[in-house]
Amino acid sequence: MSNIENRKFIALDISGKNYLSWVLDVKLHLSAKKLRHTIEEENAATNEERATAFIFLRHHIDDGLKYEYLTVENPLELWQNLNDRFEYLKTVVLPKAMND
Repeated sequence: MSNIENRKFIALDISGKNYLSWVLDVKLHLSAKKLRHTIEEENAATNEERATAFIFLRHHIDDGLKYEYLTVENPLELWQNLNDRFEYLKTVVLPKAMND
């Protein structure tokens, strides 16, 4: 129970149903912690910054997702894997916006 209390926002559900709001929450929190660059291509993040961002991301995903991505050790790689997995939801939720 204390694990839930320490979260800054709701963890990403394994179904991805809260993916769009989760992405926004992660970006905002990483920006506030000056760590957003750790999830961007070709970043110059230090090992400490990567570790901090990685811990933050893993803390805010479903336990099933943690298990599936157990071998991933880089926040950018985890971010990209989750995006690849749930990106289709942007088209499903925002079909009109995608066509404009």
